[in-house]
Amino acid sequence: MKKLKFDQAAPQSAPSATDHFRFHRRHAHLASAFGNDWFALKAESFARFFGTPFFLVMQTIIVAIWIAINIVGFTNFDVYPFILLNLAFSLQAAYAAPLILLAQTRQAERDKAHSEADAQHREDLAAAGEQRQIIAAQNSEQLVKLLQQNTQLTELVKQLTEHIEVLTVEMHANLMKK
Repeated sequence: MKKLKFDQAAPQSAPSATDHFRFHRRHAHLASAFGNDWFALKAESFARFFGTPFFLVMQTIIVAIWIAINIVGFTNFDVYPFILLNLAFSLQAAYAAPLILLAQTRQAERDKAHSEADAQHREDLAAAGEQRQIIAAQNSEQLVKLLQQNTQLTELVKQLTEHIEVLTVEMHANLMKK
């Protein structure tokens, strides 16, 4: 699994269109309860390794070889009840369980930070949508007012044109009488 890295030097005021972590940056300061030191990071990667198919296959092969060597009689360092093998499994479980819990806790903290960032992003989108609706409503009102003014001006031009026509007809009639 690829680890997410947050670049704290990136500008926060004007995020670019390709900056996919711009909403997660405000959570970058959050530290794990186990820290981000070398041990915590290595312990988490080791715990993640426990669940891989490679680990399971290799462990199965090693255990099969261990049992085969002791049953066939090539060596007798761990005979039939395989007490040393059981001890090895117990030791592995004693370390694996806390490491797996550590990895789960750290992942839960990352998931929480990401869900908070996603929730904030959704709220920001909702606020931006509401702002666009307000602007659209204002623009619609302004367009209606402009259309009403245009209608009034058109009516006024029509009245003036009719009045000019009447005056023109009267002037023409007066000129023709003379």
